[in-house]
Amino acid sequence: MPDPSLLLLIPAYNEEARIEPVLREYAEFFRQNYTGDFKLVVVLNGCRDNTLAVVQRVAKDFPSIGWLDFPAPIGKGGALIEGLKLAEHTEWIGYVDADGATGPQAFIELARHIGDADCVVGSRWLPDSVLLQKQPKLRQFVSRCFHVIVELMFWMHIKDTQCPCKLLRCAAVEKIHSSLCIADLAFDVNLLVSMKRGGFRLREVPVEWTDKVGSKVSAALFRSSLTMFLSVLRLRLIYSPFYQLLRPLRPVEAWVYKKLRAPQPLSRSAGKS
Repeated sequence: MPDPSLLLLIPAYNEEARIEPVLREYAEFFRQNYTGDFKLVVVLNGCRDNTLAVVQRVAKDFPSIGWLDFPAPIGKGGALIEGLKLAEHTEWIGYVDADGATGPQAFIELARHIGDADCVVGSRWLPDSVLLQKQPKLRQFVSRCFHVIVELMFWMHIKDTQCPCKLLRCAAVEKIHSSLCIADLAFDVNLLVSMKRGGFRLREVPVEWTDKVGSKVSAALFRSSLTMFLSVLRLRLIYSPFYQLLRPLRPVEAWVYKKLRAPQPLSRSAGKS
């Protein structure tokens, strides 16, 4: 019996220097080791470099590779929200980063652990996780602080919400897609909270991970962290009785995100079309 059909998303922002070997490695690995239909879609988010041409070049060698190109910046979360609209065309859908921090063998392990879960979360903070190259100490500290904030607000008991290595059942994605609204790096929290509130089962499993040089988060750590905190706070308010009372403050919210050079949250009605 063949494996379930799988669509893998890779959000990309100015990744011409790193993405080609990642695409080739994933496409070749799944061609040789996966018996179900496999499609890899790169979602380009406001790229100003030659990323699209690189993706198109690799796609000539691997028909399983496709792309969605959004010329205006929509944020990593925005790119994944757009990519997840393709869930209706497959059984499983997942995503990884364009830097290759998670290899294809590590990703396919998620499928082996899915069991009766609707979403499998790769985690760098479980005892059996393999970190071939750890994040810098400051990144680790900020990550743990963010984890505490998320846990206090949502009580999900997930140690690593931010690991960009997740696999989901598409039937679940289609039901919660309209609640996805966070376009920045806090998108993962938005996704997991929506899955949990929708009654879907989450499972966190160890992952093999290699931190890569050139992280855009490390280059703007303070700004990224502040944006993520504001987005998580906004997400918590959405599920509170006070959210409608704060509507007059939307222009202030828009101004803050603009000053942080961050993608503004989407309207909750801007989900799956």
